[in-house]
Amino acid sequence: MASVTYKNVWKKFGDVIAVQDLNLAIEDKEFLVLVGPSGCGKTTALRCLAGLEEITEGEVLIGNQVVNDVAPKDRDIAMVFQSYALYPHMSVYDNMAFGLKLRKFDKEDIDRRVNESARTLGIEGLLKRKPKELSGGQRQRVAVGRAIVREPKVFLFDEPLSNLDAKLRVQTRAELSKLHQRLQTTFIYVTHDQTEAMTMATRIAVMNKGVLQQLDTPQVLYDHPENLFVAGFIGSPAMNFFNGKIVVEDGQMFVDMDTFRVRVPDFDKEKFESIIGKDIIFGIRPEDIHNPEFAPPGIIAELVDVTVDVTELMGNEIFLYLVNGTHNFTARVDPRTQVHYGDKIQVAFNMDNFHIFDPSLDPENPPVVGGWKPEED
Repeated sequence: MASVTYKNVWKKFGDVIAVQDLNLAIEDKEFLVLVGPSGCGKTTALRCLAGLEEITEGEVLIGNQVVNDVAPKDRDIAMVFQSYALYPHMSVYDNMAFGLKLRKFDKEDIDRRVNESARTLGIEGLLKRKPKELSGGQRQRVAVGRAIVREPKVFLFDEPLSNLDAKLRVQTRAELSKLHQRLQTTFIYVTHDQTEAMTMATRIAVMNKGVLQQLDTPQVLYDHPENLFVAGFIGSPAMNFFNGKIVVEDGQMFVDMDTFRVRVPDFDKEKFESIIGKDIIFGIRPEDIHNPEFAPPGIIAELVDVTVDVTELMGNEIFLYLVNGTHNFTARVDPRTQVHYGDKIQVAFNMDNFHIFDPSLDPENPPVVGGWKPEED
């Protein structure tokens, strides 16, 4: 078991910067998820740690040891890929034992490790089967088992659930979380799926275009994103964004989105005094837009006139795709809501929970200014 540290790590492929000045400290026994869209550098960062890519600048440490020049086989890590990469002519037992046999482990130790790992993963009854006789989920468990028998300091997972169907992904997510709790080993997991990141991680590192955007716990990333990219990436459906301005009339502060406006609560007015009259981006999550009839009690609600464009019944909730002027946005509302295409209704914006981003500070990825209600002591 060991911590992992990236110190000013760069990885370039010619003129293309895949990872840019990455500084990241991963604690011992932590379950850290690297998340971001395709091409953001997350897999490259993982491969640099595994030794499958040579870093251009910086240092990678496992524990207190710099491993830049250490061969992959000597880094005491185990990696599980998106592809199961099982040997088709070998049994499950032999697939799991193969790496140990290459390292000249004795037969009793191999047998102990394989059987213990199989019991941990619930595949002890499959040890004599060939990969072609297994389901996708069973093959993935064998691939994880092959990593477990190594008893490494660090486990690396590169989108291991991408080939599974939706139901099996949910089941395997839970199994991996339980496995981490049992093994008490450092897990570093790469995915583009923010749901996987939110449900499994101790902390999440959000990456985009090779740059680490924010590192924190899932709840902090959801509640307090530092910039527009993180706000839009974390959460499903994604946060709604509106171009607007902060205006003041008769002593009241509003966010004016041209075709509608919402009043800024008193607790946030001071934060926005420096950007009055400036172009801003207003962000609010779909779950903070309610049917007024079923809105949570005690919220600061601002009513907005909308037209219903699409309804999606999800069983325990309804997704409404709404239109106001040129604005299209999404709401997650109570399943008792009775609306149809073309209906003109009002929705309640929960102004306890909103975000303001300032494009003047960074046009490509505006940082957050404020908008989340302070927690009460």
